[in-house]
Amino acid sequence: MTAGRIVLVRHGETDYNREARVQGNIDIPLNETGRAQAARCAELLPRYLSGRTVGRIVASPLSRAADTAVALGAALGVDPVADGRLRERAFGEFEGLNRAELEEYRAEEYRLWMADEPPEEMGVEPKLDVVARVSEAVLEHAEELGPEETLVAVGHGSSTGLLIASLIGLDPERGWPLRGLENCHWSELAHQPDRDPVWQLRHHNVGAGLFGD
Repeated sequence: MTAGRIVLVRHGETDYNREARVQGNIDIPLNETGRAQAARCAELLPRYLSGRTVGRIVASPLSRAADTAVALGAALGVDPVADGRLRERAFGEFEGLNRAELEEYRAEEYRLWMADEPPEEMGVEPKLDVVARVSEAVLEHAEELGPEETLVAVGHGSSTGLLIASLIGLDPERGWPLRGLENCHWSELAHQPDRDPVWQLRHHNVGAGLFGD
């Protein structure tokens, strides 16, 4: 068996998001805006699910995702489960730097990174390694649920984008053709075993704008 739906949620805003700093695996907490976003998401997601049963909420242990998951869990009546495989992609020596600093202090390395050729010594986690661990986690949790249940997974922008690309049959190494998930927005995939690939993207980057309030 497997869950009939997977809803992938990105965490709320942090100061690093606001400052356009590379976050990666640095454990940056939600800021005031991010906490408000998580609370708002907790109001809207149950409305979006329209009574569908959430069988499990799983989240990255990084506090920005874990705290977002706690807010969602309180609204949905489900205690979140932490899974380290859902952590953000590691960006090594780039973490903590904003674009101006990257262009000033790491210009050549940054140029190569933007060309998807980051120098090995910078310690950027390969995209396929990210896909392997995140998809393993999400599919493992989904397989423990039934077709009438929904899995909610709370994670991060880069790792979630790579996961979605992989699940819907795109090559994650070729880039993501859609807009990335905004803070406290979500995407939904439906399990359709008669299709290839079996996970079909139903909605992407859903947030407050969908509800018109």
